[in-house]
Amino acid sequence: MTTSRRSFLKAAAAIGASLAWVGPARASRIHWQERRDLYPQGVASGDPDPHSVILWTRRPFDGQAHQFLTVEVAEDEAFHRVIAQAKVPVSSAADWTARVLLGGLSPARIYWYRFADADGNGSRVGRTITAPLPNDPRTVNFAFVSCQDVNEGTLNAYRRMIYEDERAPAAEQLGFVLHLGDFIYEMVEYPDEVQTRYDRTIYEVARIPDGHKVGNFHIPLTVDGYRAIYKGYLLDPDLQDARARWPFVAMWDNHEFSFQGWQSIVKAGSFEQPGQSVKVAANQAWFEYLPARVTRGSRLLERFDPPAVKNVPIKEFDDHGLGMEPNNLAAINSLKGYRALRYGRHLDLIITDQHSYRSADSFGDPSLNKLVGKEFMGMLPESVMQILDGGRAFNGGNPPAVVSHNDVHVPNPQRNAPPQTILGMEQKAWFKDKLRTSTATWKIWGNSLGALDSRADPQNLPAGLTKEPWPPHTFAALSGYDYGTAWTERAEIYQHVRDAHITGFAIVSGDRHSFWAGYASAQLPPGKFEPVGLSFVGGSLTSAGTMEAYEHKLPKDAPLRALFLADKEGGAKPDWTHNMLLKHGVRSCLEYAKSFDLKRARSLSNPDLAPHLEFVDLGGHGYSKVRLSGDEMRTEFVCIPRPITRSEGPDGGPIRYRVVHTAALWKSGARPQLKTSVLEGDIGLAM
Repeated sequence: MTTSRRSFLKAAAAIGASLAWVGPARASRIHWQERRDLYPQGVASGDPDPHSVILWTRRPFDGQAHQFLTVEVAEDEAFHRVIAQAKVPVSSAADWTARVLLGGLSPARIYWYRFADADGNGSRVGRTITAPLPNDPRTVNFAFVSCQDVNEGTLNAYRRMIYEDERAPAAEQLGFVLHLGDFIYEMVEYPDEVQTRYDRTIYEVARIPDGHKVGNFHIPLTVDGYRAIYKGYLLDPDLQDARARWPFVAMWDNHEFSFQGWQSIVKAGSFEQPGQSVKVAANQAWFEYLPARVTRGSRLLERFDPPAVKNVPIKEFDDHGLGMEPNNLAAINSLKGYRALRYGRHLDLIITDQHSYRSADSFGDPSLNKLVGKEFMGMLPESVMQILDGGRAFNGGNPPAVVSHNDVHVPNPQRNAPPQTILGMEQKAWFKDKLRTSTATWKIWGNSLGALDSRADPQNLPAGLTKEPWPPHTFAALSGYDYGTAWTERAEIYQHVRDAHITGFAIVSGDRHSFWAGYASAQLPPGKFEPVGLSFVGGSLTSAGTMEAYEHKLPKDAPLRALFLADKEGGAKPDWTHNMLLKHGVRSCLEYAKSFDLKRARSLSNPDLAPHLEFVDLGGHGYSKVRLSGDEMRTEFVCIPRPITRSEGPDGGPIRYRVVHTAALWKSGARPQLKTSVLEGDIGLAM
């Protein structure tokens, strides 16, 4: 056995996969006949490198515990030149899923693969692509996507992506799809209990055994529950087609485990409990259904082999907010998802986990609800949010005992808490080291949570519009939870980028169900605006977003409605002034809602509000494409209409707009510059 093959055997064992190795090309020796009905979740590949990729399928068998499949890999779609064939075990213990590490491949090449059982009953044919060598100067193309709630929508975006990629020149075709989380939604609605939400039909996904119900939503608490959801999602034909066309590189967000959960705590609204066994179950199902080079501690087995844990309260936390309870540590370490992939000379993709190691919510204390009236629609003073984020380290270790807004004062609930962390100390150290040692042209941080500030300037509201005034010179933060309000940790990362003289730093993220493009800056005015990189957020594939919620739920008589929706005469659909609020401020919104004069509204823009934003559309669905060369990053937003029903056409339906953001590679110490161009469609108030 060669050293290379021996090392691949070890690699396959480390990621819980069988091994298939390339040999001389020959004709197929199996009597394959396609039977997609026996492989109901299709095929997939994941995490390509220059010489290997992981292949996946699921083939259930009735009345048996173990079986074998055969995997074939060919250089041609007709399988006249088969270069690898191997036996692959499947079992009920892994829910009949198969993971194969295919080694010995050539770099930057397309291959085809398929599976068959002992009777020749075969899966569909899948297509995969290896990565180029680390010194390969070719242009890199990939897409990034997130948030595919098929319980409430359809995946027309994948059909559009496939349609365009099939017709693109070879040099512009996608090499892989980066999935930034919410591959499933663990909160499942049953159509016989609730038929619609907003204007959306509730589609059947799964029935969850041994779960819990919160409102209209059923949530899983066991591995069988999570497996049921994955199986339901993967019945979607457009998702199957996408996974069969490209290798996916995936990272989980929150809904692969728990809506508001963190570490191993399960939380969904008022339902909260220790969930060590639930975290392990979620990790096991993710591992079984998404082919990825993720590790499971020191276990070298061909299945997940979940650790035995108990659901017990977590009472002790270290200085960084990590729960030291042994079952919590065992649960969150049962699967390590953060990793890095090199893709040619121009891309180091560094992927992080935003939920397994994060500290408790810094902004969730109920006392904070007393600070600001409901008329301000969830806004909180940015200065207060920064105090809460900094915890006991704020102001050089001297945080205020109280936080205040106008004449309301409440005890600072984070005074003795550690500063907020999303990454955790160990992962953050790894991440910073990967950034520092990268030799690629572009260092792309793939993370599930947006990093651009979402803020407004209610200090500029006219007197009398609200019952209480907003304090002068005080911006408002409109959201918490992600890197947009993780000022302390974000500043540490961005300062590291600056100090290490790192160029080509860019963030691609999801979760917000909206399209954003802008700059990575630790501070905004009145602080120093000093961008060290670029930052993008991709729209959701299907999941409902902020504007959809406001269209259906924002009261017509809300005092600040004009900041979010501009109502038109005759019952026409309102314009989304919320985009304008974030980019230009309240004066622009109020003028636009009054006159619908976009030029005049933009003339009232507040220049200190959002120098970090070039584009924001809080109602966008679709996907994003990235093209990287030695001197430019090009990011394209492909926005589709709200995906409520499945498009009947092969192209996935019409496009709302297509926007391209380009930036030339900048030198160390220089500011990156984005240029935004609308290629087609109507972007509304997104700029």
